[in-house]
Amino acid sequence: MAFSISLNGLKNAQTELDTISNNLANAETTGFKKSRVNFSDLVAGSAYTNPKLVHGIGSMVKSIDQNFSTGPMQSTGSALDMAINGEGFFAMKNPLTGDMSYTRNGKFSTDASGYVVDDNNNQLQVLAYDSTSGTFATTPSSALLNPTNAAGSPFAGAQVKTDGTVIAAYGDGTTATVGKIALAAFTSPSGLLQLGNQNWAASGLSGAPSYSQPTTGGLGQILSGELEGSNVDMAEEMVNLITAQRYFQANTKAIDTSTAIADAVINLRS
Repeated sequence: MAFSISLNGLKNAQTELDTISNNLANAETTGFKKSRVNFSDLVAGSAYTNPKLVHGIGSMVKSIDQNFSTGPMQSTGSALDMAINGEGFFAMKNPLTGDMSYTRNGKFSTDASGYVVDDNNNQLQVLAYDSTSGTFATTPSSALLNPTNAAGSPFAGAQVKTDGTVIAAYGDGTTATVGKIALAAFTSPSGLLQLGNQNWAASGLSGAPSYSQPTTGGLGQILSGELEGSNVDMAEEMVNLITAQRYFQANTKAIDTSTAIADAVINLRS
């Protein structure tokens, strides 16, 4: 039994070491969110067992939780580099499949057609502006910075305000409001499914996304010319790594001791 308990402990320690290593490897990854392993104990007993005879039989990985605390802001000077100072996620749409993903990595640029995209060509979603009514849509659509305006003047640059308003400027001095950044909120962000590339997808645990304008409904403001860095604390992770290594070593020692005892018993019987 002791051998099995310690072996299970080794597996748990390896999971924790893998998680911490992943955090450390992404300490400089824009928009990365660190994870933490939670353990729970196992006992050998039932409702009919004498409580005084119940004993532990090891531990198990209960969950690997993501920490969505805000990371440090890094200035870039590029208008299409954005960070969310507070709650919310940028909503991104795959133009080929229509699949939605969500990210805190606000490193954006424009493609040949003028769409605001990330490095994987996913299109940033905005709440489009209706110049006729002077209102913003409630349903997200892809942000498009038209290469030319109605007069044929070429696109000259973009401005993003703290309330998420995206304004396109043109060579003849005119401007056009494109819309406001559509920020997504979830009932339980920790339930989001990790996709890699600092992207997440909605799941049954996270709940469906709700879209709102920045600075409303508890959502953060947009910082243009900034990027959110990883929220990994190097010093904290190094301490956790040492603790996890000792946890691993202790279980290894327990297995060695159990093996030595078993060998001794066998030798006595032979």
